[in-house]
Amino acid sequence: MGFAKEFKEFAFKGNVLDLAVGVIIGAAFSAIVKSFVDDIITPLLLNPALEKANVKNIAELSWGGVKYGNFLSSVISFLIVAFVLFLLIKGVNSLNKKPETAPPPPVLTEDQKLLTEIRDLLKNKNNI
Repeated sequence: MGFAKEFKEFAFKGNVLDLAVGVIIGAAFSAIVKSFVDDIITPLLLNPALEKANVKNIAELSWGGVKYGNFLSSVISFLIVAFVLFLLIKGVNSLNKKPETAPPPPVLTEDQKLLTEIRDLLKNKNNI
């Protein structure tokens, strides 16, 4: 029973569940980005280049037998995902930023206070 209990504690920790939710949302977001690149970016921005290359679909784009169209689509998808994650993390970090507080002044002993007063009096005497 010890193994089952340990596994249950591991599997239902908050970090594991958060990771699972993140992976699922990431997969869904990946599908959205893929559709964005394939259905919007490619037709709007890349179609003129594809037409000059006499290609109807980015997947058919090749040079010397190497099909780099899918790779190009994947690079565009990666850049979009990276940019969105950058904005997301930047937003979260700005929300979590704690205001900087000045450190408390050092606690001075009676001798240190007296020496500080003497120093200040000597400075004032020299400035007059």
